[in-house]
Amino acid sequence: MKDKFPFREIVSSDHSVRVFPQTTKKTELKWHFDNEDREITFLHDSDWKFQMDDKLPINIHEGLKVFIPEGEYHRLIKGTDDLKVRVKKLNKTRLLPHTQKA
Repeated sequence: MKDKFPFREIVSSDHSVRVFPQTTKKTELKWHFDNEDREITFLHDSDWKFQMDDKLPINIHEGLKVFIPEGEYHRLIKGTDDLKVRVKKLNKTRLLPHTQKA
């Protein structure tokens, strides 16, 4: 059985918009990581919070952009209203360090 996500999602060609309803249960918002780099843009002011692993939670405001590296644990902390975010999955463009043979 596939896990049910705690958001509704509208997908376009280069990003998606996710809406986390105010009825979301706190237990549905778990620490997790993604398999690609992502840029999250918060689309309105909110009393929800965002937290990266080993960091304090940050307040969310309209236009705030957060870069989440592949494999980095993060979570949302529930607020009192709906939360709307834009998620852009970034291409893997990391370059490996150049190595030379002696």
